[in-house]
Order: sequence, then C-alpha cells, then structure tokens
Amino acid sequence: MTNAFHSGFVAIIGRPNVGKSTFLNHVIGQKIAIMSDKPQTTRNKIQGIYTTNDSQIVFIDTPGIHKPQSKLGDFMVDSALSTLNEVDAVLFMVNATQKRGKGDDFIIRRLQNVKKPIYLVINKIDQVKPDDLLPIVDDYRQTLDFQEIYPISALKGNNVDELVDNLVTDLPEGPQFYPEDEITDHPERFIISELIREKVNQLTREEVPHSVAVVTERVKRQDEQKVQVSATIVVERNSQKGIIIGKGGKMLKRIGTLARKDIETLLGDRVFLELWVKVQENWKDRQTDLQSLGYKQDDY
Repeated sequence: MTNAFHSGFVAIIGRPNVGKSTFLNHVIGQKIAIMSDKPQTTRNKIQGIYTTNDSQIVFIDTPGIHKPQSKLGDFMVDSALSTLNEVDAVLFMVNATQKRGKGDDFIIRRLQNVKKPIYLVINKIDQVKPDDLLPIVDDYRQTLDFQEIYPISALKGNNVDELVDNLVTDLPEGPQFYPEDEITDHPERFIISELIREKVNQLTREEVPHSVAVVTERVKRQDEQKVQVSATIVVERNSQKGIIIGKGGKMLKRIGTLARKDIETLLGDRVFLELWVKVQENWKDRQTDLQSLGYKQDDY
C-alpha cells in the first residue's frame, strides 16, 4: 500500500524585508526570488515548487505589505492580499529583531477573515537571544488562533525542514500539479529579469530607489554551449541612468558580470549578456507602463 500524496498552495506573507524570499530560496534549493537588504524587492508573486516522492507544495512569495506610494505600490499590496483567498495555507512571517508594528497589525486584521490554516513563522532567530523569543511568541499568540508557531532562521536553515515536513502532513491529499523537476511556473525570461534587477539593487544601494524595472528582450541559443541574452534596465530619470551605467560604463559592467553568473547557473550554459539602460519617466505611476513592464493584475 502506497502512502497518500499530499499537495497544496501555500502563501508566504509579511512585512517587507522579513526574509520571505530567503526562506523560499532555501526550501527550493535554487535562487528564484531576489534577495536584498532593502525592503519591497519582490514585486510579483513568485511561485516556487517543492516536490518530494509523496508531496508537492507550491509556495507563493508575495510582495511585502507596505503603505503604497505609487500605482506600483498599489499593485504590490493588492497582489499580496489577493493571494490569501486562493491557497490551502498561509505562512505569516515576522522578523524576530523587530517589535510588532502597524504593518503586522494590518496583516493580522486581514488574516482574521481567512478560513485556511495560518502558521506564524518567526524568522531571523539567529539574530536574537533565545530568552527574547518567548515574549514575541506570547505577543503574537494573543492576536490570532495560529495552527502552529515556528521560530526559524531562513538564512541558516534552523527549523526550516521541520516546518516544511509538518506543513506537508497538514496539507490535504491531492495531485502533483507540476513535473517533479520544475521549481517555478515563471518563464525563464521573468527569472532572468529578476536576477538582473537584484544586482542593480545590490550595487546601486540607495542611489537608485525602487525606480528600476528590467525587461528581458531576447534569449537565443547561439550554439550548443552558449546562450545570448539581451535585457533592458528601465529607470525614471536620466540621473539614474547615469548611476547605473557608471563612469566609463563600469557600474553596468559590474551588474552584467554578477547577473551573468546567476543566469548561467539558472540555464546551465555559458551566457553572453547584453544590457541596455532606458529612461521611461514616471513609469511606476502609469498603468500602461506597468502592464508593458509585466505588472498585470489580471494575470493573478
């Protein structure tokens, strides 16, 4: 007699920069969601697929909940909250190094209307003393009737396997939605764009705020071992374009070098990466620009 197959969709929700993407990448074992120490780096809902012999979890990493400052911000928050009605369980992730704030309370109020199991995941426990954890657990326990509470370190991997194993057990019996070797339902071009955008965020720091989008224009195999990738980095102002290109093109070259390494890991081939920078003023506040750059609410 074979064991029952368990499967389901699980949303990861939380304030910006609590470690949702780090958690997802650790579980999947490959980078599919970009990571940064700047908040609000995840803009679309990333689906990461975890598959074993007897289970499959489709994780949805949502944009961090924050007070919107633009149409792009509205899109990100709406995208995150809409996920709660579509899944089998919710992981509400909080940061052990930060006190519960208005952003957490806003999410908690939304979660009060969710009828599916909700797991509290207290991340970054490697950055606090063990004695500091109990008051955090007690504080959140009074806000919602959580299915389980898991203190973890997504970066170090502490308690992550236990969380995933118990999540599998709690999910209903169901089909395998995706092939066992598939780790995301996003096309390669989307992930390539995200990897390039991650490098822009990492290297330009606060000089270029979240005014950057990346569009992968072309992915073409040149021969059996080499793939040509062309992408455009879109910014809002000429000054940002200058920062990304850098003196003598040095910054753009650094972005390309780091991004190419990740893209080669993704594709398993040598990559020739060609990057362009284009100014598209106020693209974050124009619906037509948002849609042309891939932020389409009706896709979700």
